[in-house]
Amino acid sequence: MYTTLITPNELRALQSHSAPLQLFDCSFELANPAAGEAQFNEAHIPGALHAHLDHHLSSHSADDRASGGRHPLPSRETLAAWLDRIGLTADTQAVVYDRQGANYSGRLWWMLKWCGHEAVAVLDGGLQAWLASGGAAETGPATPRSPGAPGGFVLRDPLVRLVDTAAIASRLGDPALTLVDARAAARFRGEVEPLDPVAGHIPGALNRPFVDNIGADGCFKPAAQLRAEFEQLLAGRAPSTVIHHCGSGVSAIPNLLGMEVAGLGRSALYAGSWSEWCNTPGLPCAQSQVAPTATDTPRG
Repeated sequence: MYTTLITPNELRALQSHSAPLQLFDCSFELANPAAGEAQFNEAHIPGALHAHLDHHLSSHSADDRASGGRHPLPSRETLAAWLDRIGLTADTQAVVYDRQGANYSGRLWWMLKWCGHEAVAVLDGGLQAWLASGGAAETGPATPRSPGAPGGFVLRDPLVRLVDTAAIASRLGDPALTLVDARAAARFRGEVEPLDPVAGHIPGALNRPFVDNIGADGCFKPAAQLRAEFEQLLAGRAPSTVIHHCGSGVSAIPNLLGMEVAGLGRSALYAGSWSEWCNTPGLPCAQSQVAPTATDTPRG
């Protein structure tokens, strides 16, 4: 079972066996929501389905949301119903990937674990690494398939922890609370804000842009390097106190995954993130005045 990352060679080995396997292409562009499906049609790993951030991995119904923010989580029941329709079962190894540095595939990786499905891994390096390794690709929409048998996917207890706005607001200043914000440094400092109505960050939060988990080769950095970087960021704070967030609960996941790859455990997620926090009346917002850095590129 693969539960964090999987390499192209490991995926090829899985494909050669008859064990249940389902690939999800989660490619998406925040500035152009239609781009991800177009990218999927241009090239995807054979057998993959396209999981759209807006259509499949977020909720448009005010009555069926498990979080707030710009990309609200659907209820676990709604997500489980979709997984059941596409034929996912308890013994299926799921592999998720994208073209955007695990920014969007990480969302589905977390959501599957939220539904109790541990056997899900992110393809390290995404589609680019797969193609560079000689992996096959196909074009066009996903191949139509017969619906899975009803009840094939069973919702189980969550394997990850979801935290809401009230829980964080009630603990601001608590030394046993460590907030890690995955947005670009300029957005964190409050110098720019291209997406939300208020600039800044949650008071006391630490900043680690999600792109810092990815090396020059497009893959996650080695576990030892990730561990050293996170330990430097935490500066003695216990990894078990960490709650990750970003702008809308999407790009926080590479940090959460990076900590798990580093052997620092599975930390919590505040899915509503800054977009929910800064739209909640009465909550404090902080800004900091620090010189810009090379990572100051607005991302989701």
